[in-house]
Amino acid sequence: LDPERQYLSHSFVESPDMMNIYNGTVVTDADGVAVVELPAYFESLNRDFRYQLTVIGVFAQAIVAEEIADNTFTIRTDQPGVKVSWQVTGVRHDPWADANRIQVEAPKPLDEQGTYLHPEAYGMPSSLGRDEALKAASSLGQ
Repeated sequence: LDPERQYLSHSFVESPDMMNIYNGTVVTDADGVAVVELPAYFESLNRDFRYQLTVIGVFAQAIVAEEIADNTFTIRTDQPGVKVSWQVTGVRHDPWADANRIQVEAPKPLDEQGTYLHPEAYGMPSSLGRDEALKAASSLGQ
């Protein structure tokens, strides 16, 4: 929300999307309701929300009663005082992410074709490693 004065750092789980994951636990009140507050930047940074709920310690039903609006969402359970583990994912849609979408599959440049990033993982000799092959080609003047 304040790129001129703050850095926003996130770790990541790999996926074809630029996905952010948020999670936590809440306990529903006497009416079986809990409001989850997300960071102030959540809706500015994310779109295409997905929800997962798991109740803990009792057999109960839990639903997302109100989807994300104003950086909050509401969980409802069929019993009061239920501990609920929640997870929300969103696809980044900040200006940088929108301008720099990840290309999931990309052809290698011609001078890298036939090489591997990690040749040993494929049972290939280390000489077929991309960096080693490029270094050898440059030393030959290619």
